[in-house]
Amino acid sequence: MTTFLGLDLAVWWFLVVGAVFTGYAVLDGFDLGAGAIHMFLKKEESRRVALNAIGPVWDGNEVWLVIGGGTLFAGFPVVYGTVFSAFYIPFMLFLVALIFRAISIEFRSKEPMPWWRKMWDWSYSVASIVVALSLGVVLGNIIQGLPIGADREFHGNWLSFLNPYALLVGLTTVALFAQHGAVYLLLKTENRIFTRLTLIVRQTLRVFVGLYLLLSAATLWYVPHMLRVFLAEPWLFAVPLLTLGLVLSIGRLIRRRRYFPAFICSGSIAALLLLTVAAGLFPVLVRSTLNPAWNLTIYNASSSHKSLGIMLIIAAIGVPLVATYTGFVFWVFRGKVRLDAASY
Repeated sequence: MTTFLGLDLAVWWFLVVGAVFTGYAVLDGFDLGAGAIHMFLKKEESRRVALNAIGPVWDGNEVWLVIGGGTLFAGFPVVYGTVFSAFYIPFMLFLVALIFRAISIEFRSKEPMPWWRKMWDWSYSVASIVVALSLGVVLGNIIQGLPIGADREFHGNWLSFLNPYALLVGLTTVALFAQHGAVYLLLKTENRIFTRLTLIVRQTLRVFVGLYLLLSAATLWYVPHMLRVFLAEPWLFAVPLLTLGLVLSIGRLIRRRRYFPAFICSGSIAALLLLTVAAGLFPVLVRSTLNPAWNLTIYNASSSHKSLGIMLIIAAIGVPLVATYTGFVFWVFRGKVRLDAASY
């Protein structure tokens, strides 16, 4: 078996796929969250400032979703085929919401009528919530497991996705992104909208903390298999404890007006939550609720070793380039938002 730095290629691809989807959650998470809280901003100028705060970066952030799908297909084509077939309806809903979100941002400023702008405000906010909720529901079902048969096909129905645990993961995702987006907007705004966002951050943080604690208890009750690796390797408990510490530190940092560290903490929470899920599932990618022997793992669902080796070289070149471009865009558009004739 081919290895690199002591890890075989399947493990490396598990890390690559996880890193890319984590990048997407951190980056697109804040602009989805800005959309989720959009209707809590009452003034026309406030909504324009909020839209222009994410304007230069939201479409670039979604590139990470495309890369995530590409790396999943390249590394684990069986998982790609099974999961996308199983989640066909939720993914269609997800894509429709993504389209409406994009056209809402672009169309809103094309006409000055209040009813026109209000219509696209609602469309933008609802679509952002639906995208975040869909991602959470899919993740919740992946954590629980799916009825995958020996033929590696999905043997359930799409209504079963809307179970209480998956919906709780979906609501927690919306709350996480909402507080992440509110903290990001604090970095980009000033005056009246800044004061309003300070209150919104506190409210979204309270909602997220409540849902996070409820989800932690529900995970112990409904999906105890996620705890096995933590009991076998107790040092992994440092990950959820660090997550809780970061959650508690955001409010303190906001009170001290240290907004950038608060934003880093907020993004790190999303990354650590996904790391907790990855640690609980590894080496399984999709757990079969029908028979553990039918689980899709990084070994029985991966591409050939030759393919993994070639594509790992491509990923090692391509992913840092995209990360560099993303960092460059954020650097160019740093600072507070100023409205002008070219603004949304």
